[in-house]
Amino acid sequence: MNEEHAAGIVALFTGVVGLILGALVFVFWLWMLIDCIKNETDGTQRIIWALVVFFFPCVGSLIYLFARKMQRGKS
Repeated sequence: MNEEHAAGIVALFTGVVGLILGALVFVFWLWMLIDCIKNETDGTQRIIWALVVFFFPCVGSLIYLFARKMQRGKS
């Protein structure tokens, strides 16, 4: 196996892993966005959370998960 072939295999593996991680992040973002739209009872809170999750996908989704969704699960 030459170096070019090995580099191609590494690049392919990296691309596949990146694609899978990207798809997982997208699904998580979509799940949090739908959850916030469906389950927030106050209209103002619903709009604010939806905007936070929409405009800050990774961070906003994580904040929503820990600040609201986990809180709802405890009550």
